[in-house]
Amino acid sequence: MMVSQNSTTNCGINDRARAISISTLYFLLFPPALLLNVLVAWISTRLKAKTTFMVYLKHLVAADLLMTLTFPIRAANELPGASDELQAFTCRFGHVFFYLAMNMSIILMGLISMDRFFKIVQPGGLLLCRSICLSNVLAISSWLLVIGSNTLPIIITTNQDHRNSTKKEFCMRMKSEIGLCWHKVVIMFAKVLFWTVCIVVMLCYICITKKVMESYRRSRSNNDQTNRSAKFRVFLILLVFLICYVPYHAVRIPYTNYQVKSSQDNCIRPILKVVKDVTLWLSATNVCLDPLIYFFLCKSFRKRFLEICQRSSIFKSFGKSAEPYQSSDTSLEMNHHSS
Repeated sequence: MMVSQNSTTNCGINDRARAISISTLYFLLFPPALLLNVLVAWISTRLKAKTTFMVYLKHLVAADLLMTLTFPIRAANELPGASDELQAFTCRFGHVFFYLAMNMSIILMGLISMDRFFKIVQPGGLLLCRSICLSNVLAISSWLLVIGSNTLPIIITTNQDHRNSTKKEFCMRMKSEIGLCWHKVVIMFAKVLFWTVCIVVMLCYICITKKVMESYRRSRSNNDQTNRSAKFRVFLILLVFLICYVPYHAVRIPYTNYQVKSSQDNCIRPILKVVKDVTLWLSATNVCLDPLIYFFLCKSFRKRFLEICQRSSIFKSFGKSAEPYQSSDTSLEMNHHSS
């Protein structure tokens, strides 16, 4: 262990400071994330899923709330001196449900992007964008796929004696031999899943961009500023996806390679560890950014939210100021459908 400690010192990285910093970031993120997602969940339970878009948003709310509830566990586990029991619980459950929520968010972002594509570029041309039942089947099947292939196997195979393990190798020591093999499969699954969804999202928005620009030129000639701004709000999904998920998954590739192949005295590994932890936290901030998607792209959600603001003395001024914006909203489906 001395080699690893000296390497960390020589590379200018204090592992204790890193752990405390990451823990603080998760603790700071938890209160606003919990407040936002409890409010969003409360509103979503009072809205009927009348469109495929709303179906996917409801499942995304569930994934965000699940991820939010793992933040205190991750934060406490990062602190120096965390008990073995806490670390064992985090390895077997905390991390597992965090990544379950992340993978589901990525899948749902892909489904929402496809939903936007079919409604904007090819309205009414495919059952996928019209069938609420099919949308529920796709979302529920995605949950079952990730839980059955990732979550349950990891929980079941992370059951070994964790005594006399250092913090760096704690979770890996808890895995059985089958668990170690399955861990590699899960990592590969996550990589393939993300980059596949990323390609789908980018292709959808390339086509959406072309369609929106055509509509923009038409509305520009009509001097319709409200219509133009409404059409550009659809790109919020792409913006949240790129900000939250791309940095972490880009860093994860070299980090995994160095984690498996590199020697312990390589300075690149602890540097990548810091970058990986920061970008993973950035991925977690999607639970605070996703409500922007609900507010700007879902009329029924925005209407209910503004009603709550108007009833509250704290947010009454916000509700009044935002009301004109609500009434001026236009369809994101280029006037073919509304969400």
